[in-house]
Amino acid sequence: MLKMVLTTATCVGFALAGATAALAQDMAAPQGDVLLTVTGDIEVTNVGETLQLDREQLAALDMSSFDTTTIWSDGVHTFAGTSLAAIVDFLNVTDGTILATAINDYTVEIPVSDAVEGGPIIATLMDGEEMSVRDKGPLWIVYPYDSRNDYRSEVVYSRSIWQLDRIEVKR
Repeated sequence: MLKMVLTTATCVGFALAGATAALAQDMAAPQGDVLLTVTGDIEVTNVGETLQLDREQLAALDMSSFDTTTIWSDGVHTFAGTSLAAIVDFLNVTDGTILATAINDYTVEIPVSDAVEGGPIIATLMDGEEMSVRDKGPLWIVYPYDSRNDYRSEVVYSRSIWQLDRIEVKR
């Protein structure tokens, strides 16, 4: 069962997603700890040639949630975070790949075509709690595995990287 939650942050995210590259160039540098650094073929930057996002900035792009089981945990959990679709929309990326890298430099390749409404999120919360590094956090790309049969495949499971800290856009 897929449950989406629309919040004020989602509405702000929709507004941000429509921003032009020129307006996005003025995005403020993060005020809190940087959780995600975006590099590669991007026009939206805020620190040098990178886009660095703290927890508040990620939530402002879009905050979605769903309930799902995973192959790495017992039972159904509620995951909440920024949809991958919101990230690519904000960056104005329509094709190519995303190289997602964890804090230990493990990298997976995710096609931009995976970034669809109702698809994967960059989870910051599991069951309403921030995830520690020990618990696959602070960021984990999670698909709503229970919503579609094709999300329950080795390919998709391999894209579900945890301890995510950076992505590189390749067009």
